[in-house]
Amino acid sequence: MVFANRHQAADRLAAALAAYKGQHPLILAIPRGAVPMGLRLARALDGELDVVLVRKLRAPFNPEFAIGSIDESGWSYIADYAESVGGTPAYLAQEKQTQLDTIRKRRAQYTPLRPPIDPAGRTVIVIDDGLATGATMLSALHALRARKPARLVCAVPVAPPDTLEKIRSYADEVVCLSTPMQFQAVGQFYADFPQIEDAEVEAILKQASGH
Repeated sequence: MVFANRHQAADRLAAALAAYKGQHPLILAIPRGAVPMGLRLARALDGELDVVLVRKLRAPFNPEFAIGSIDESGWSYIADYAESVGGTPAYLAQEKQTQLDTIRKRRAQYTPLRPPIDPAGRTVIVIDDGLATGATMLSALHALRARKPARLVCAVPVAPPDTLEKIRSYADEVVCLSTPMQFQAVGQFYADFPQIEDAEVEAILKQASGH
């Protein structure tokens, strides 16, 4: 399955999540790619939009490759293969601090007029534009579980089957539209997959909160 763009993927996810309409779900998008999708989903389900801020921890010689992830509270997930690709304790300590600084900067930039929306007691749907290793989603779900949502849902258009298996125990429900065996990168499953910039994220979140 190839999606025309993120908007089409979001519309298909909205159809798959239609049972949550009327529950005023909290849609938490992982920046930056999932934020435009989150807005469409929030509108389709009469929900509320915010971001969940997590960052991948990058392998020392391959910044695209995730060896773990970290959330806003500082909790981190480290993959079991991290050390074999150069993720020494000293490197990880430095990388965690770098990514935490980025998270704090983004929170101040994205929602300067309000704190994060509290997920406690709510139906929370975490959305991304696709999963590769799943490290970032795993951190997002872990961070949110600690905040006591009533129901925690992971929603993505595409992910490899083994990644979905890793994620399942962290969510009450996982909705994924396509699980191809041959998986190199999320972008290969979109005809149009532009980079989303910070300015667009800020504009969408302002729009969603009515500022």
